[in-house]
Amino acid sequence: MMRVLLTSNTTTTLSLSFPPSPKPQAPSRLGPNSIDWARKALIGALGGALSLGLLVSSPSSLAIESSSSYAPSVPAQPEFCREEKGDVIAEAGGSERVVTNEGIVEEAWEIVNDSFLDTGGRSWLPENWKMKKEDIRTSSIKTRSKAHDMIKRMLASLGDPYTRFLSPDEFSKMARYDMSGIGINLREVPGDNGDVKVKVLGLLLDGPAHAAGVRQGDEILAVNGVDVKGKSAFEVSSSIQGPNKTFVTIKVKHGNCGPIQSIDVQRQLVARTPVFYRLEQIENGTRSVGYLRLKEFNALARKDLVIAMKRLQDMGASVFILDLRDNRGGLAQAGIEIAKLFLNEGEKVIYTVGKDPRYQQNIVADTAPLVKAPVIVLVNNNTASPSEIVASALHDNCKGVLVGDRTFGKGLIQSVFELQDGSGVVVTVGKYVTPNHKDINGNGIEPDYRNFPGWSDISQQLSQCSILPRG
Repeated sequence: MMRVLLTSNTTTTLSLSFPPSPKPQAPSRLGPNSIDWARKALIGALGGALSLGLLVSSPSSLAIESSSSYAPSVPAQPEFCREEKGDVIAEAGGSERVVTNEGIVEEAWEIVNDSFLDTGGRSWLPENWKMKKEDIRTSSIKTRSKAHDMIKRMLASLGDPYTRFLSPDEFSKMARYDMSGIGINLREVPGDNGDVKVKVLGLLLDGPAHAAGVRQGDEILAVNGVDVKGKSAFEVSSSIQGPNKTFVTIKVKHGNCGPIQSIDVQRQLVARTPVFYRLEQIENGTRSVGYLRLKEFNALARKDLVIAMKRLQDMGASVFILDLRDNRGGLAQAGIEIAKLFLNEGEKVIYTVGKDPRYQQNIVADTAPLVKAPVIVLVNNNTASPSEIVASALHDNCKGVLVGDRTFGKGLIQSVFELQDGSGVVVTVGKYVTPNHKDINGNGIEPDYRNFPGWSDISQQLSQCSILPRG
């Protein structure tokens, strides 16, 4: 079966120095508490655990383990509840589909044909791409490595630096990305009744969850006694997080049909908090400013930013500075969720545009804002990807002003599709458009001010913005 992950590439890592900022007191650091191609099933471009983390999969083995390591006693199940095992895909009626070299190459071709979005104005033409399918059908591909080489050449012909091939080992490592703190990566899959289930996509062997008894394909039913029905994989992962060495209780359903079990798992967080904060007193102590530095959008970003903002509010902050300079990306879903913290319910966070209608979304805030104070967002040439989502959402909804330099301009969405042999292809499937309908990719976001403005200028800017019609 096919597995799909949506991601948003970060820009190339650079050696950078942060512009200096005043330090009247030591900053606080938060602790880490916190395919049959025609049958593909996509659950909305922004609904999962990874960066734009759509994860769609069958529970085929991803973490390599002996079948004897987990063998619950399960009685014979009716047709609708059969488990899927191994690498061979069973079709209805008992037949098995043979994985061929030519079939793998053609599968990659179909994925690109259906989903690739040419965002760079390159010379790629759909008719030229269709000719490549005839080349596949007339070729005899004798080895798996030659099949992979053919896929690499096909993808290179698109002229898109982000569309590329992943070996089985590279795909497996990506799918085992851990943002839960217990060694699992979650995904969303459609249920039989039109609902959405959260299941274990990747599992770190000998990680906390694996050692406690969680297995590939398990469905997460509850976390610490709270039902997760209706929650996204990102939300469930966030609820699993907590202080290092503490325990979390997760209720799981093993496989598609297996028993339900509550399992205590000890957290072992590797991710470090990306949030630093302090309270600044300015204007002879008459104004308190909450300074927030967000270094990256990792699994802890939203939770730790919420804690920092609440603490600063309790300390009397009446305005906030959100420093996104040199923040080059991370989890795009974290960026979306952080932007929502500042927006009124119903206000637009970002648009996604894609060739496939399933990648076309209008994402809006669904709750009241955490803070209503004005926000000054610091940006520079290395503010990219999720940082640009946050900056544009606050700017276009008149919640903040941007100060600094034009942002990087990385606004593409990539999907990672698993092929039948466990390899994968990363394909550009969409792009971000700001609430005011400006294309981020290649353009970046122009700041309101190059240098820090006066407080009266900020108030006037936000006041004028709020009375103008918005996208």
